[in-house]
Amino acid sequence: MDSPHPRRTFLQRALGAALAAHCSPLLLGATDKAGSNLPRVGRGEHTYECHHDWGMDNLPEGHHYGGATHGVAMDSQSRLYVTHHGRPGSLFVFDDRGRFIRSLAPGHRNERSGEGRGHGVDIRMEDGVEYLYLSPDQSPLPFTKMTLEGEIVWEKDREALAADSEVHRDPRASYRPTNIGFRPDGGYYLGDGYGSNHLFEFDGRDRFVRTIGGPGSEEGRFRTPHGQWLDQRDGTPKLVVADRANKRLQWFDMDGRHLRTQGGFLFPADIDTRGDLMLVPDLHARITLLGRQGAVIAHLGDDPRWRASVLADGFRMRSQRRRWLPGRFVHPHDACFDARGNIFVAEWVVTGRLTLLRKVG
Repeated sequence: MDSPHPRRTFLQRALGAALAAHCSPLLLGATDKAGSNLPRVGRGEHTYECHHDWGMDNLPEGHHYGGATHGVAMDSQSRLYVTHHGRPGSLFVFDDRGRFIRSLAPGHRNERSGEGRGHGVDIRMEDGVEYLYLSPDQSPLPFTKMTLEGEIVWEKDREALAADSEVHRDPRASYRPTNIGFRPDGGYYLGDGYGSNHLFEFDGRDRFVRTIGGPGSEEGRFRTPHGQWLDQRDGTPKLVVADRANKRLQWFDMDGRHLRTQGGFLFPADIDTRGDLMLVPDLHARITLLGRQGAVIAHLGDDPRWRASVLADGFRMRSQRRRWLPGRFVHPHDACFDARGNIFVAEWVVTGRLTLLRKVG
């Protein structure tokens, strides 16, 4: 498992020999070590160098991202955790140099195809120990808390949620969770983004507290609450939700009351913060950086003509790697900062793609 599998063999097995033959070295991230040929996005102090397909060279034989990379999270040791729809398991772990460490979450997979169903991932330190919170995006699979080594602490499935909330006591209600968010008091939120359009809040003892939202476009309601985050940049903790299909972010206080809404997004998928910055990966081919008061600092990789190509023909480009261009995003699905202010981006594309945006500004 620890020996890396060459990229060309990986692509041939994952995509077929014909597609692999069309992939240029630049599209696969093969550049000189000095980085002089690497594209850049952003401006001023928010300028980043694009390292596409970060870590893909080091995937062992039989390991691949399948239909998509989905979520990214980083632990205190700068190890990156990546959820996906490939094999084996549904989560891969890398060190900060892109070297593969292990595969986790073998239970989060489609029973028929055997492919992983990894989606949301986040990490929290609790009494000096870090834990993973995982939400696979398939109804029968459980929302899971586990150690960084993969030991399961607990699992919650739809039946467990139905025992707490009346939303899922109705068998007609859809259930497909997408992501996790944390509270400062040890509680957390499970977002049923592809299902009921509710967030479910639990306290620090894993006890159900309340539901937030529900389907709709009014303030306080959601159309695909795809990701959520604890926004503490002004010193007062707030829940911020990527209300994806409504093309907006919404903020709530710690009692679940709606505070404000901010539009101007295309299809916001998730959120991260570092210092005064907020990072919003947008499934429609760009990444947005916001300041503390919500002002847009930069749209990384934004290009309307490129975006039109990405969205054309039912998102066909997501499965056509030969068309991807250096310095351009296809479908950013999640992103996170590392300790140095660099950004890791996971995209909803066939074969998966991780991009390291190395801060140079």
